[in-house]
Amino acid sequence: MNLTKQQTVLLSPFLIITINFVNAFLFGQIIGKWAFIPIILIEWVLFLYLVIRYAGKETIKNWLAKPKNSFAWNLLALFIGLLPLPLFIFHHDTLSTWQVWLPWILLALINPWLEEFYWRGLLVEYTQNWKKWQSIIFTSAVFSLNHMVFGVNSELNSGFTTVISTFIMGLVWSLVFIKTKSLRWIIFAHFLVDFFNLSAASFLDLYEKGGW
Repeated sequence: MNLTKQQTVLLSPFLIITINFVNAFLFGQIIGKWAFIPIILIEWVLFLYLVIRYAGKETIKNWLAKPKNSFAWNLLALFIGLLPLPLFIFHHDTLSTWQVWLPWILLALINPWLEEFYWRGLLVEYTQNWKKWQSIIFTSAVFSLNHMVFGVNSELNSGFTTVISTFIMGLVWSLVFIKTKSLRWIIFAHFLVDFFNLSAASFLDLYEKGGW
């Protein structure tokens, strides 16, 4: 059966989620909590391929255009980005070794671009003929479901809190993208989340859960 472009894109989150869970269990048996590195690298390759294949340079350029409508929408995206700040304040000492701070900073610099191009840009683009609330719910749900993979090998990233927090992020950022037609400030907000939540340190469980 030949799938249309839209069908391929809309099925791709479930393929990525499946691959990520397989990699989490596989690499978890080999390198334990460090499994987050191959999971993310493989995920990035998939994001990049799908975005280039089904969006293209011109569409990506449009995603990075100046935001439309009120700037208040962008402030809402940035507000979400600042929520993990207390984690950084209380646990920045976990970044004391290069083995932790190097993947942390690389993830913060690279991940927001690829994740937003895929989860918001591509998926919202291919659900634009849906009702807006359906597009927002769908893209947020698969975004949240995908982040559950990091709970396979990390206590800090497991549980209901992670599901709810990432779902709320997805809701807000999808809404902002639909309203502003731009990923500029959403990418920056995502950078703030990845920066302040000490990603590598949390994947390695270097501080206690709920220890704000």
